[in-house]
Amino acid sequence: MSTRDSMTLLRRNLLHLVRYPSLTVTIIAMPVIFLLLFVYVFGGTMGAGLPGRAGAHGPRSEYLHYITPTILVMTVASVANSTAILVAKDATEGIIDRFRTMPIARSAPLQAHVLAALVQTALGVVAVLAVAVALGYRAGGSVAGWLGAAGIVLLMGCGVTWLCVALGLASGSVEAASNAPMPLILLPFLSSGFVPTDSMPVWLGWIAEHQPFTPIIDTLRACLDGRSPGTEAVWATGWCLALSAVCVWWAVRMFARVRAV
Repeated sequence: MSTRDSMTLLRRNLLHLVRYPSLTVTIIAMPVIFLLLFVYVFGGTMGAGLPGRAGAHGPRSEYLHYITPTILVMTVASVANSTAILVAKDATEGIIDRFRTMPIARSAPLQAHVLAALVQTALGVVAVLAVAVALGYRAGGSVAGWLGAAGIVLLMGCGVTWLCVALGLASGSVEAASNAPMPLILLPFLSSGFVPTDSMPVWLGWIAEHQPFTPIIDTLRACLDGRSPGTEAVWATGWCLALSAVCVWWAVRMFARVRAV
């Protein structure tokens, strides 16, 4: 019953994406702009400072290789951010109140939002990766590495999307929901995503090493490079699973309480 209800409501959400493709284009545009900005404006200088990457392809190409996994992670976060807005819109317009009066599983509307976001995430990641490849990015990962990269993107997508679903329900308005997930966009800047953490001041490097995005980005980077992520994969998986578990519980509780305004 729950699966059938979720699939029915997923169709509703996917129809929204088809009817309003500009939303998906806008979501993907921001990571692409970041990619172009950091590669062509900062890449020459920042690529030259990467340890162990003084390759024959030039600093800008080296920085493209370094930063692409970060931009893919930011794409996942960008899609999740838009989900908070869509959930808040449903909550404030009374659609969730109508769902609660229907004989459907309580979690089905929320699961449908998460599944639709994962579809949008897949489209976004493929699009951004295609732009990176067009710029010269070449991953050296094996089939196992690509599967590992896809797995960590999926786990992260589930975690941050459930977080944004809960934030959308808790925000009380579309405007508040648009700002609530902002740390998901800012935290990658305080991680190993743009520069190695050992190049930071000691106190800032400690913060970067112990926040969720660093092991996620390092795991994704290792998988795409064809290296073993080691313990970083354990930390990344743990962060994603813990975030998903807490936020599913939070979102379901908020769904039972939210009222249209």
